Amino acid sequence: MKRVKVVDALVSTDYGKNITVMGWVRSHRSSKAVDFIALNDGSTIKNIQVVVSPEVMDAEQLKSITTGACIRATGTLVESQGAGQSVEVQAQEIEIYGLCPSDYPMQKKGQSFEYMRQYAHMRLRTNTFGAVFRIRHNMAIAVHRYFHEHGFYYFHTPIITASDAEGAGEMFQVTTLDLDRVAKSGTVEYEKDFFGKKTSLTVSGQLEGELGATALGAVYTFGPTFRAENSNTPRHLAEFWMIEPEVAFMEQEELMDLEEDFIKYCVNWALTNCKDDLEFLNNMIDKSLIETLESVVKESFVRLTYTEGIKILEEAVKAGRKFEFPVKGWGMDLSSEHERYLV
Repeated sequence: MKRVKVVDALVSTDYGKNITVMGWVRSHRSSKAVDFIALNDGSTIKNIQVVVSPEVMDAEQLKSITTGACIRATGTLVESQGAGQSVEVQAQEIEIYGLCPSDYPMQKKGQSFEYMRQYAHMRLRTNTFGAVFRIRHNMAIAVHRYFHEHGFYYFHTPIITASDAEGAGEMFQVTTLDLDRVAKSGTVEYEKDFFGKKTSLTVSGQLEGELGATALGAVYTFGPTFRAENSNTPRHLAEFWMIEPEVAFMEQEELMDLEEDFIKYCVNWALTNCKDDLEFLNNMIDKSLIETLESVVKESFVRLTYTEGIKILEEAVKAGRKFEFPVKGWGMDLSSEHERYLV
């Protein structure tokens, strides 16, 4: 029988129909009459309840199905009598694909981010990381849809490059040279390297994107970017995905319109297509998440000139505001704390 994804089974109204669901056990509890297994396959943050009566499988086998086990359940889709779910599967057959040891680290109880970091290979199975990656997937879809609908071409720029893109950041080098030999000799013979010159991982696709815009009119890059900046802050990552639109014949006001419209489009896409995941993160991580996202869509963005921003910061200092980085007046670079204050 063809597998039905949990996300589809949960909204189905084909009551009385036999279906097969497969996934990993989130919880298993027993009562005197039946067992209840919460099954999740990653297609949604919600679980489907599988009800197993004693005649379906041996008691010891059933007992061995613990959190983290992988199973296939075939049975009848029925309206659920319990709270928290609209449908459930009355199991007729259970097949165990893989059992899970008692020391499985991702148990039903919540875990801290520090704890989950110790089990990076398993944390994807948690509700938090599942929600994040489903939302990330939807954000990638929104990025491509937005630019496609606005006449942009997706422009693939090189990952390995000799360009530092206007000095955008420190670069990770790429080489096939024997580094032990280089260390001993003290000299680097780049002419003997794979490309015959010094090459690195890209810090930006901007240069190539600008060239593309002068040929195609409007392009965008969206891909991995690497910065060898050992700053250890949320704003400085060694590897991240960056979006860089490049357009010919666009004025500053038009560019700001595009930026605002793009951000609102992506946020609205998340609110529309990631409701369950956002509600989970709103309840468990940040109580103001959905409210903040909704305000981004509803409110118009305030636009300030650099001069106006400096004036606001100077007035804040006069009013007694203390900044870690001094406000030195017109011509200074804005730090992240200055930007946060202005926002």
